[in-house]
Amino acid sequence: MYVEIYLISSSSKIHFIDIFLNYLYSLLLQKPHMPRKAKINRKTKETNIVVEANIDGKGSYKIDTKIGFLNHMLEQLSKHSLIDLKLQAKGDTHIDLHHTTEDTGIALGECIKKALRSSKGIKRFAHALIPMDETLTRVSIDISNRPYLIWKVKLKVEKLGEMDTELFKEWFQAFSQAAGITLHIENIYGDNSHHIIESCFKGLARSLRQALEIDPRIKNKIPSTKGTL
Repeated sequence: MYVEIYLISSSSKIHFIDIFLNYLYSLLLQKPHMPRKAKINRKTKETNIVVEANIDGKGSYKIDTKIGFLNHMLEQLSKHSLIDLKLQAKGDTHIDLHHTTEDTGIALGECIKKALRSSKGIKRFAHALIPMDETLTRVSIDISNRPYLIWKVKLKVEKLGEMDTELFKEWFQAFSQAAGITLHIENIYGDNSHHIIESCFKGLARSLRQALEIDPRIKNKIPSTKGTL
């Protein structure tokens, strides 16, 4: 693209140069955006979990929990939040899937909290209404550092894949506690349990995408009248 600038007088030329130099100076004063990335390794006698997360990613993922349905849900979480996610989990699945499911929620929550670094500038609040065929689910979050879970979800089956359906509440509880997030999940209506649970994960994903986004109007300020979260 070719642009011509016509300067009528020397004073106009000086004025233009002054504006341009001030603009360059303002760019130099801006603090570089710190990458919101983290990696953790959570190891206990029951599980060994490695998580890498990039909040400002594109939704790429590599998930291996040894639990097929949980893999599928975490892939949905990454894809729709745009959080790049690598997660590998090994657990005592020969006993049952409880420890691996719960500890995966803890590890991912800790990693997101570590990657966030600071709550300066984040939008903080978000919600999503997620339809999936006959199902509609509402998810609301507050990146508040006050972890709390409201779970209004009823499922008609005891298992999805190899997972006991009661474990999904355990996962969301573990995630909200570790991430420091107030999390409300309500299935408004639905029949298919797969659709209901998937809409919960997608709702969390879309809410995280909004709440963790930087608002340029308050990028150096804490989104609270207390001055801290």
